[in-house]
Amino acid sequence: MNFSLYFGANLLDTEYKTSRMALSQMRLIWPAVFLSCLFVSQASAELPSNDETLLRKMETAYAQVNDYRTKVEVRTYKRDGSYETEKFLYTFKKPKWIRLDFESPHAGMILVYPDKNGKVAVQPSGLAHLLKFHLAPDSRLLKGSSGQRIDQTDLGLLIRNISHSLTDQSRGPAELAEENGYVRVRVLAADHFREDVVTLYQFFIDEKLWLPAAVEEFTPDGRLERSITFGDLSINNATPDSFFQLDGAADQTNERADEK
Repeated sequence: MNFSLYFGANLLDTEYKTSRMALSQMRLIWPAVFLSCLFVSQASAELPSNDETLLRKMETAYAQVNDYRTKVEVRTYKRDGSYETEKFLYTFKKPKWIRLDFESPHAGMILVYPDKNGKVAVQPSGLAHLLKFHLAPDSRLLKGSSGQRIDQTDLGLLIRNISHSLTDQSRGPAELAEENGYVRVRVLAADHFREDVVTLYQFFIDEKLWLPAAVEEFTPDGRLERSITFGDLSINNATPDSFFQLDGAADQTNERADEK
């Protein structure tokens, strides 16, 4: 995931200067988010003997979670080794409520999915915070280089993708190792979000929680492209549905569902 959201210069009508300021802020919003977290589980801390055992432990842990919140850091690496960083608070509630509160870049930016029409509600930061944009989840304005959409960032999907990487989408044998309280899974597999791309994945699974703590994505020849880490997890907070609603009577909205 560069999980940055690329909002084009045509997002608002020309007479709204304030909205153009919002556009310049929203050049790099999307995380990619690939977004998942750590959860409490009563599973044994014994190292799993095989891939199937590991997957069962993760599925069991996730089944105990109703909602969660975690601080996510996404690093997208360039060929020269430098990287861009995105930080945001990620909140999820089953079955599919998602909210991102950005820390950087553009502190104060909020994304919520789904709105009442099944779209992504975007609230800019700064002077443009009274404006809201509503975009289709597959809009080209919401996709970064990773190809991941905001509706593809929850832990349940990550676990299913790990399962595919270890089974039908595997392109080589998996390596499982124990490292500093984590089970490291290294496997070459079809990319989770980009067609006709093969990615070398490393998944770090917490041995006590049996859920992903970090993901690293490499090219097949070993060049790091992206890393995602999850911290300060809080689960089962009884988060109300209203937390995932940005619309209000005084809000100005700009519907752009036709953007692709």
